[in-house]
Amino acid sequence: MVEVEVEPTDVSVRRALRRAADGEAIDVGEAVALLAATGDRFDELLAIAGDLRDAGLREAGRPGVVTYSRKVFIPLTRLCQDRCHYCTFATVPHRLPAAFLEPEEVLEIARQGAAQGCKEALFTLGDRPEARWAAARTWLDERGYASTLDYVRACAILVLEETGLLPHLNPGVMSLAELERLKPVAPSMGMMLETTATRLWSEKGAPHYGSPDKEPAVRLRALDDAGRAGVPFTTGILIGIGETVTERAESLFAIRATSREYGHIQEVIIQNFRAKPDTAMRGMPDAELRELAATVAVGRIVMGPRARIQAPPNLIDAEFPLLMRAGIDDWGGVSPVTPDHVNPERPWPQIDLLAEMSEKSGFKLRERLTIYPEYVLRGAEGWLDPGVAGHVAALSGPDGLALDLAPTGRPWRSPVGCSAEGAAAGGSPGDVAGRSADA
Repeated sequence: MVEVEVEPTDVSVRRALRRAADGEAIDVGEAVALLAATGDRFDELLAIAGDLRDAGLREAGRPGVVTYSRKVFIPLTRLCQDRCHYCTFATVPHRLPAAFLEPEEVLEIARQGAAQGCKEALFTLGDRPEARWAAARTWLDERGYASTLDYVRACAILVLEETGLLPHLNPGVMSLAELERLKPVAPSMGMMLETTATRLWSEKGAPHYGSPDKEPAVRLRALDDAGRAGVPFTTGILIGIGETVTERAESLFAIRATSREYGHIQEVIIQNFRAKPDTAMRGMPDAELRELAATVAVGRIVMGPRARIQAPPNLIDAEFPLLMRAGIDDWGGVSPVTPDHVNPERPWPQIDLLAEMSEKSGFKLRERLTIYPEYVLRGAEGWLDPGVAGHVAALSGPDGLALDLAPTGRPWRSPVGCSAEGAAAGGSPGDVAGRSADA
């Protein structure tokens, strides 16, 4: 059951604004009050968040800089064990030519990206599809892979060696052991928390009902495990899927808690729900952009000046100035090559347009790598595995941001020092852990 929320009073909004402006810590109730700000109070909220963002950028040594990552989108598989009621990315086997992309298909996408100066290979895929679909299990068995994550690892190595693009892995919920196994092949990984509202997972008809890996407790554990593994990690919330404003605030505080504990949350995405045709939630209204801006601003206040906060630029209907006022400092991954396979109806803005819109708000657009500069510069502290440290160093400048050059392939070395050339193709000696003995 959804509890009926009491609308915050103007007095409570003003009190929360005053505390935020004074740099005092706010609680969930005060965050809820800020999310309700309207009129002049809304403008004040955005101004406070913008000032916090600016202070954080000055501290980071890049005042007035907003970043983005030039990437290609590699949809390794569109099969998934989950059944999210708003998703058009996941599908069924008979609608696909094959359960997974073949290694050469992965490389073709990555090579196109390298030719366009991309630095990031974003691996997006369904969560453990072999747990639900026989077609996925058969495809992996025929090629000698024990799991989807083993195939992800092999493809990441192939991309590193053949193109030099840096893999960013989004394969869903992972265990601590799986995160540690993937860390040597990817400078960063990610998984959206989306919401801590358990009822949106447990109640029949709710958006995450029937999705085993969307249980909030499971995802929160995965976030903590990423911190234990020392993986620079991207997460965030999805607003407008039926959560209450209090649940929205609680989700932000949950991300803050794991970030404070482990220091690994490199980026927080605040994403607005956009209804898609042919989904169970096609008739649900889109999250309003004012809600999005308020949530970004509150996220900034909750997370603090050092946080890196992003709103996807292809979902904001050209409201670039509004989101800049709200305190973002990153536009996320933008591809000059591939569409947004999760939101295919929403094309990426041109990078030149992003630069122009950022400049109109008083900011210079700079390219970053998939791993944020703070973690590049602190790689020796354990944030970068030796397996990918050389690949990152080849693409990063002294400030940890991306150099203006096209990536090239570099040999990858496993933790025991053997080359992984041909790992995905099964050819030369390589990192074959996870493949069956007869493969």
